[in-house]
Amino acid sequence: MKKLIIWDFDGVIADTEKLWIENRLYFLRRDYGVDWDFNKAYGYIGGISEHDKEKSLKNLNLNVDEAFWQNAHQRDIETLPQIELTAFIEDLFKLQDFDQCIATGSIFERALRKIKQTGADKYFDETRLFTSDMVKHGKPEPDLFLYAADKMGYAPQDAIVVEDSTVGVMAAQKAGMKVIAFVKYNTPEVKVLVEELHPDFMVDDMREAKKILLDFYHKN
Repeated sequence: MKKLIIWDFDGVIADTEKLWIENRLYFLRRDYGVDWDFNKAYGYIGGISEHDKEKSLKNLNLNVDEAFWQNAHQRDIETLPQIELTAFIEDLFKLQDFDQCIATGSIFERALRKIKQTGADKYFDETRLFTSDMVKHGKPEPDLFLYAADKMGYAPQDAIVVEDSTVGVMAAQKAGMKVIAFVKYNTPEVKVLVEELHPDFMVDDMREAKKILLDFYHKN
């Protein structure tokens, strides 16, 4: 019987999480006078949906306006050509023993644009893409992963998540799913935060992840 791989996109399928944080940090520094470094920004807005980013900023008394988000999204579009698929990941997309889907904190339209930009749409059509606007609560709550598994026809115990962020690892754990923390693109500080959550596996090379996935299939 097949198993399900649920992929996060940003920081896993492509090295985009850093770009999106830097894009927002640029305008926070320019227009709102924040003096955060990257790691501090990651702690506030890393790995979560735009809606949750906004809530996080409001909790810090940073009531950013619509122009902020428009500027950030435009900068995202301008930086899209820089992104490429993570090395060796296409070998995993071709694994025959698994169904596969993407569950990302982006909204559907933006996620689809990223998938097409990287060429990942060869493997994931629109029916295999699940986004934060499809559920009530984003990561670190388990809603998105549980929704994706249900729509793909799998129980949580038959799914394994590949994530890079702390909130993503927490969401997978709350969903009752095995989780591979892919930390290649994380800063040393973020790697420590991820490790402290005790994911089932931690890797920085997709060839290592492939071995883990095959072992997961044969042992379950």
